[in-house]
Formats: sequence, C-alpha cells, structure tokens
Amino acid sequence: MKYLPRIVDLEIDELLEIMGAVLIEGCKWCGKSTTGSHHAKSIIEFQNPDRKQEYDEIKNTQPSLFLKGDKPRMFDEWQMYPVVWDAIRTDVDHSHLKGEYILTGSAKPSEGETMHTGTGRISRVLMRPMSLYESNESTGEVSFKDVFDGKDISGVSKLSLEDLASIIVRGGWPAAVEVKSDSKYRISKEYVKSLIHEEIKNIDGIERNPEKMQNVLRTLARNISTQVSNSTLEEDVKNNFNNEVSRPTLNDYLNTLEKLFVIENVKATNLKFRSKYALRTKPKKYFVDPSIATAVLEMSPDDLINDLNTFGFIFENLCIRDLKIYTQNYCNDITFYRDEKDFEIDAILKTSSGKWGAVEIKLGAGYVDEAANNLLKFKKKVDTKKCGEPSFLAVLTGSQYSYKREDGVYVLSIGTLKP
Repeated sequence: MKYLPRIVDLEIDELLEIMGAVLIEGCKWCGKSTTGSHHAKSIIEFQNPDRKQEYDEIKNTQPSLFLKGDKPRMFDEWQMYPVVWDAIRTDVDHSHLKGEYILTGSAKPSEGETMHTGTGRISRVLMRPMSLYESNESTGEVSFKDVFDGKDISGVSKLSLEDLASIIVRGGWPAAVEVKSDSKYRISKEYVKSLIHEEIKNIDGIERNPEKMQNVLRTLARNISTQVSNSTLEEDVKNNFNNEVSRPTLNDYLNTLEKLFVIENVKATNLKFRSKYALRTKPKKYFVDPSIATAVLEMSPDDLINDLNTFGFIFENLCIRDLKIYTQNYCNDITFYRDEKDFEIDAILKTSSGKWGAVEIKLGAGYVDEAANNLLKFKKKVDTKKCGEPSFLAVLTGSQYSYKREDGVYVLSIGTLKP
C-alpha cells in the first residue's frame, strides 16, 4: 500500500537531526507504526507473540541487546517493555549520536515504569488520525500560517454537507480513508470494539467492565464538545443507559481513555480580560477522532444529516482535531472561552511567542454573521494591553468558501485548510 505522507513527518525528520531518539505517541490505528517505519531502518515489534519469550529473556538479562540493529532503530509499542526507554537514554548519553532510535506507543506507561524522563535525549511527537488535508479531502488552498500572519486568503471546498457527514462517520483512520465502499464505516466501530474489549485491559492488566466502558463512551459522545462535569456523566449513564457507574470507577475509566489517547481535554483560556464576568473553567472533552462518537452512538451519515444539532457538535470535534494537527508545531495549545453569561468562543490559539487568534466553529454558512459578531464582541472583552491585539479572528465552517470579510474576520472552510 502506498504511504500517505503525514504532517508529523517533517517534525520527525527535524527531531532526528537534533535528538538521540524520538517517541511517536497517539491512539491505536492512527498510523504511528507505518509512519515510524517510514523513517526507520530496522524494527522491533514488541507486540509480536512469536518473539515474546525471547524479548522477556533479553529484558531480564541484557536490555541493551534490544538496541543492536541498523539505525534509526524503531521499537513498536515500546511501553510493553519499558526497560527499553532507560536503555536508549543510557546509550544516547554515552554515544552523543543523533537520530538513533524511534519509539511508538499507543498508551502512556504507568508511573514509575521508567527510571528517567528522557529529557534532552528523547523528544515526543503526538500523532492523531488523519486530518482532511492528509486524507486528500481538503484542497489545501488556505494555509493556517497565512491566517495567523493576517494575509489575504481564498479557497473553494469540494466537500458537500453529505461529504462531511460521510467523512465524520468514516473517521481519519488510515485503514479507512482509501476504502471506497461502505465498509469504511466499520473501521471506527471495530476500533471501539478493540478498545473496550482489549485495550482497556492491556494498558495495565486491570479488568474493566466492557459494558460500563461502552456506556461511558456513549455518554461522552452525547456530551461531546461541551463543558460536562463528572457528576453529569455519572447521571447520564444511570438515566439513559440504566447502568450504575460509581465516581471512582468513572474517574478510572476517564483516566484510562486519556492514557490511551482516546479523549482529550481542552482547557479554558488564560487570556486576560476587561470583563468582570466570571469564567467557566471546567475543560471541554473531545474524542481524538469524531468517528468514535458516531460509532458508539451507532449513527450513520444519514443520521447526522437528519440531526443537524448533533451534527454540529460532532463537526466541532472534527474541527478541533484538524486545528490541533495543523498548528501542532507552533501553537502551545488550543483553549476556549466561556463566561457565566454563557458567552462562548470555541477555540483560542496561542503561539509560544504570545500571538493569539480566536475561532468560532459553525457547520453552516447561515451562522457566519452571528459568529463573526461574537468574535468582534470577544475582542472587546480581551485586555489587549496585556495580551496584544489578536492576529486573527475566524469562523471555521463546513460551507464552501474561504475568504476575508470586510470587517477583517476570516471565513474558513474546513475543506480548504492545511498547516
């Protein structure tokens, strides 16, 4: 199968020039192994059952033997043998060589399983399922960097509302993007099955109830793109799925989903404001890919078209995924704003140099004027003497056109963006 280039490829190449090792981490099935092997010259697959006895013996006797092989040498699912981390760190310390090792992992190891952080020797790259640009469904006419720089832009998306519904249900899984038949919609469902029956146990050996985990995923999907409290999730599981989940169990399941890179929290912004209204600081929860939401809710593309309210929330999840991918190299993080009056801005992007911009996410073009007005109101709330003027204000939509309005607000079609 032809390798589809990923946005993180450039970052991996750059890090291999300056670091001894690079860790590619992210959820299962997002393409870490394929991308890692694209950069590696030799590979150890720790999940290979035929080699388990051999790997166990090396781990218990001489872990440095793992490192023998052509460089860069890749260790797939390294967290299954955490000792390799310290072996790599020690070798890089002694050799001072660059670009020696690549690690991939779909789960964060338990605390204390490695002796050292790897700071200065092992650099981390977070990988997600494919953005629309990586799956060749965005035209790439509009560079998000150009938006940050305030340049004029224009673009025309090829994607209809029906196309977006199909893309969301299919997801950004590399195994699905080139499948033409409706079988592509099964990939996300198979991912969820693997998650609830295998991954939640394999991460630490603790038995977790698949039915309860499935119901936790369902209630997360029902509350996607919102500031939802754990007590609300607990009540939702009880009232809508007739299942009791205690607070400690819920906390454990949510922590497990974070360790497996399945869910991501988006925090409230730390910008300074003139407004006296109190901010709502609870984080918003998103799936690493919007198809997880439709899979657990058993929604088809037609179901999304017939329920535009739910479509809008899951479309926001798609946009947050792509924004995180496109801005990963130069934005510290993505945050949001919501105050006690429920005035909300969906995404605030801030660079390490302090430049910032704000984004409202709307599925249809009919909400662009309202969203643009909200952005201009938001600008007035920000203490620009402390934060500086925004580099941009933008409405991110599922509509056709990308352009800059007369009031300076960008209208960006998700089907035209690239990094």
